[in-house]
Amino acid sequence: MRPATNKAEAIVGAVLLPPLGVFLERGIGRDFWIAVALTCLAWLPGVAFALWTVLGR
Repeated sequence: MRPATNKAEAIVGAVLLPPLGVFLERGIGRDFWIAVALTCLAWLPGVAFALWTVLGR
């Protein structure tokens, strides 16, 4: 797949299930677990963090 396709998949994943978007972009690490915690607290902070991570800090 082209990198743009992978980025699009990560963005869609970040909106639908924030930890999935972070996982597709960075794998399981600190950012993934932060996304899980924020998503458990409330969906919107998880989405915001995931998009911030996927689109670049």
